[in-house]
Amino acid sequence: MKHLTSLFLKFTAWLLALLKPLGFWGAGAIALLDSSTIPMPMDLIISGYVWADRRHFWVYCLMAAIGSSIGGLLPFYLGRAGGELFLLKRVNRARYEQLRDRFERQEFFALFVPSMLPPPTPWKLFVFGAGVFEMRLRDFLAAVFLGRLVRFMAEGLLVLYYGPEIVTVVHDLAVKHLIATLVGIGVVLAVLVVIAVRKSRSKRRAGEFEN
Repeated sequence: MKHLTSLFLKFTAWLLALLKPLGFWGAGAIALLDSSTIPMPMDLIISGYVWADRRHFWVYCLMAAIGSSIGGLLPFYLGRAGGELFLLKRVNRARYEQLRDRFERQEFFALFVPSMLPPPTPWKLFVFGAGVFEMRLRDFLAAVFLGRLVRFMAEGLLVLYYGPEIVTVVHDLAVKHLIATLVGIGVVLAVLVVIAVRKSRSKRRAGEFEN
């Protein structure tokens, strides 16, 4: 196991060394790999790009958001192709339909918020779920792109004001207080779900009143 981990780390380092000199194209390619298959330390990578070229920091954030959106299509389509059978082995049909209905009522926010949050958010699980419940491709790309853009731009601005070490500090705090971080993420998601459901009910009532 340790040998496999060592090989993976060496391979990741080799990829970074290969792609990083490509500038903002490299940022997009690394983000694509991170979202699709190979986990990458995106926060550290973006902070390095931003600090090295502070004048064009927004270009790296933009390209990383685009790459992340495109890379996310792999777990998304995996979920669409076989995710329903995967879930039905674990929950009954009625429960599955209930989960799908809930997701459809707030699908944009259900993916936008996890895309905006840094690790340890289980982002690929949310993307897989979006595929399972057949989220519209346009909405999927928009939610991932906007969420990632908010995340990377926030990190870029922090780096500009406080230096690249701020990313490591924030990451270490998140890992150290993992439970509190996950609880905070859950609270944010719950609030957004409630807001989305209330808006949906208000629109339905307005439509019924007009009819």
